[in-house]
Amino acid sequence: MAIKAYRNQKTSRKSTLVANSLSNLPHLHIQGSARKSLGDVCFEEKHDTPTESPKEDIADKWRDIHGCSDWNNLLDPLNRLLRREIVKYGEFSQATYDAFDFDSLSEYCGSCKYNRHKLFEKLGLDKHGYTVSKYIYAMSHLEVPRWLEKSRVLENSWSKDSNWMGYVAVSDDDESKRIGRRDIVIAWRGTVAPSEWYEDLQRKLDPIGPHGEAKVEHGFLNIYTSKSDTTRYNKSSASEQVMEEVKRLVQFYKGKGEEVSLTITGHSLGGALALLNAYEAASALPGLSIGVISFGAPRVGNVALRNELHQKGVKTLRVVVKQDLVPRMPGIVLNEGLQRFDGITGSFEWVYHHVGVELKVDVRSSPYLKHGFNLLGFHSVETYLHLVDGFHCSGSTFRSKARRDLALVNKACDMLVDELRIPHFWYQPANKGLERNSRGRWVKAKRDPEDIPSPIGEGHTLVPEMQNKFERLEALYVCS
Repeated sequence: MAIKAYRNQKTSRKSTLVANSLSNLPHLHIQGSARKSLGDVCFEEKHDTPTESPKEDIADKWRDIHGCSDWNNLLDPLNRLLRREIVKYGEFSQATYDAFDFDSLSEYCGSCKYNRHKLFEKLGLDKHGYTVSKYIYAMSHLEVPRWLEKSRVLENSWSKDSNWMGYVAVSDDDESKRIGRRDIVIAWRGTVAPSEWYEDLQRKLDPIGPHGEAKVEHGFLNIYTSKSDTTRYNKSSASEQVMEEVKRLVQFYKGKGEEVSLTITGHSLGGALALLNAYEAASALPGLSIGVISFGAPRVGNVALRNELHQKGVKTLRVVVKQDLVPRMPGIVLNEGLQRFDGITGSFEWVYHHVGVELKVDVRSSPYLKHGFNLLGFHSVETYLHLVDGFHCSGSTFRSKARRDLALVNKACDMLVDELRIPHFWYQPANKGLERNSRGRWVKAKRDPEDIPSPIGEGHTLVPEMQNKFERLEALYVCS
């Protein structure tokens, strides 16, 4: 009616404007849903393209990619082979979140949702050619206030003290051939449990190592080394669990005459634990090629820690999003920037220092990301991996050939521009963990018995070849 009135010139100017706006709304929606171009790329065309580049043989280049020359001339511009490996280790880090049980109403809150034999299969990471050999559990000795407890059903909880903190994995024969060595991976989870947030608030430096000059943040060290005989999963500390497994794997594969490397990865708190782990591994296993690839990691210790890690041959690559605040802490003021005053003040043993080489990426480089202030989004692992995938060199535009699935960015945040129409925080269990029982009632889904955490199952591990034989024998026994 308004349009007809406009054509007959029987309406006021105001009515005409309203009529035009209303009549155009349907066309705007139709055009937007059909094709929306961001830059030179139509994102709907990406739906029919692979999500990653083909694997390439890096057997003769693995030492450079693992950091033997501190990634000199490989970061800016970012070498395509290195980019793919960074994303691979980042996905191992992301797995510690994707498989973590966050449900405070679950009796298994704080555990891994899957047993280690099917972790990578469930998360779609079996494509990388690694096998999980052990889970790592950690606890805190701090008294956590009641309002910070992780679960609301503590009386039936799988563990009142411990949390699943990560895992150890090892490359299979095919992947080992491609990358030129047997690669042992340790992936540490970032901060999610209340006790871990409480630990992160501690701002005291504790000595580490035989000389006591190297110092690390008290809360990080407490999570890494805490244990108690009264617990089910932390009769040994996270440190003891992981080092026992690494030593066993190194001895086994070196005994077969293979080249072995250790790659430790983690995000946020996980990046801090990765450095502590690398320090201990380098001390216990001299001569082993050890690399750390961290994402959004905070500062961990003082300049003596940095120097000792360098002397031990540990290579560290820190991936940092420019807008992320976590890598600036602790020591927002008292940090490595004070080095310029060493001639006047001397070296302060209580000043925090970052370790290793930095690869910095910028949220503003991506046309797919919102550029407003978003603390959670800036710190998300998936945001990091998206930006690494699109990074070519400083000052360049986002790579048009970046293949990583854009929807992954919004798994646990709302960083993607609205034009992409990807829901915010979309990664969650179906029906939030509820299912219909035989009576048609909605009830809490039960875990498969094999996915229920067990300290007995984590106490003994086998190398992948032996584990496969054991599983085949077990299957034959069950069938008989």
